[in-house]
Amino acid sequence: MKITNTKLKGCFILEPAKYGDSRGYFMESFNEKTFNELTGTDTHFVQDNQSYSTRGVLRGLHAQAGEYAQAKLVRVLEGEVIDVAVDVRPQSETFGQHVAVRLSAENNLQLFVPRGFLHGFVVLSDAATFFYKCDNFYNKASECGVHPLDKDLAIDWQIAESELLLSDKDKEALSFKEVFRER
Repeated sequence: MKITNTKLKGCFILEPAKYGDSRGYFMESFNEKTFNELTGTDTHFVQDNQSYSTRGVLRGLHAQAGEYAQAKLVRVLEGEVIDVAVDVRPQSETFGQHVAVRLSAENNLQLFVPRGFLHGFVVLSDAATFFYKCDNFYNKASECGVHPLDKDLAIDWQIAESELLLSDKDKEALSFKEVFRER
């Protein structure tokens, strides 16, 4: 497995080794020991989630707050997305900055989004199946989020705004400055 640092400390792009021949391919998509050695973390995932979405669906920007904060390891099983992580760790030098990574079933890239980050993605292909591991259990009362089209974050979702499909919850989300007034 190859690991690439992003500009956000603790947020990594991972590329599993893929072995193929005329019959197809084999890929170890996750190994906890290898993952923790490569990332320098002690992450133990406890929950897997999967979603299916069509072109233009934008899910995010979401996080879990407090003791229910979650680190995520995300990947695409079918299709292609732009995946975004926004650093909202109060003391971080990159607070308010984001990374955007193209994840697809073709490139097999994965993004590790540590605790203290907002996360979201938009589907670029006709459809996408999105899969992610979480290191903490979901807790509805701890949900928080920021409007994904927030002008201060200026995320390039690579799809025209008129084509984006957002949930009512995401349409009504507050701005980055409203949610994170103080660092």
